[in-house]
Amino acid sequence: MSNPANAGDTLPVVLAIGGHDPSGGAGIQADIETIGALGCHAATALTALTVQDTRNVHALHAMDPSLLHDQIRCVLEDMVVDVVKIGLLGSAAAVHAVKAALSDRPDVQLVLDPVLAAGGGAELSDNALREAIRDRLLPRTFLVTPNTIEASRLTGEAEPEAAAARLRELGCANVLISGGHEPGEEVVNHWFGADGARETWRWPRLEGSFHGSGCTLASACAALLARGTPLKLALRLGQAFTQDALARAHAPGRGQALPRRAQVTAR
Repeated sequence: MSNPANAGDTLPVVLAIGGHDPSGGAGIQADIETIGALGCHAATALTALTVQDTRNVHALHAMDPSLLHDQIRCVLEDMVVDVVKIGLLGSAAAVHAVKAALSDRPDVQLVLDPVLAAGGGAELSDNALREAIRDRLLPRTFLVTPNTIEASRLTGEAEPEAAAARLRELGCANVLISGGHEPGEEVVNHWFGADGARETWRWPRLEGSFHGSGCTLASACAALLARGTPLKLALRLGQAFTQDALARAHAPGRGQALPRRAQVTAR
């Protein structure tokens, strides 16, 4: 069957790889909302099904690695994917499946949000998964977006600068460490890039806690990169988008508030 007549009028494509969150606050649904709001098309591949609400993750059921691999390959063989965004992986086997599926596409930028634990405290990683991320994914990653806790768990370094240096030693080109879990009236985010490039952004700390903020930030950066936005500007606009989504958050459940990503613009 031939392509439709308007096939040339397409949106940039971001392939989001991550878990399903029934509450809609995080995971693949957060990715879809963010990527769509920023003018891109979201293709998806599921790594896991979760039993999850706005308070915590209560169970995680990993997707069969071969099925995860085939989801990714099916999209890559059908669409021109501009950026791949990875969130919750759930197992070392998932890392290996993702790496294998992307092995012949070194041209596609990879944005990694290393989800290691739920906001409510549930553990979502083990030593094997963290080792696989370090050894298999970070050398392939263009941008990694951990919070300070995730950065420390991946590297063993407590300070953002030392953690970023280690992440870059492991092969990641750019590191954006978010400071939402740190105390203070401002959220301080740090970017460390190639050739000593670095920048610090400060954002007013909003009241309350939020479910899906990390997913929103990483997906926003991925979408902006897919649109051809220069990296430093994409990082700033991605943070601005996330700040606006959190400022407009709503609380449909009994736990954390959910970012309102629709009709938010990057500025």
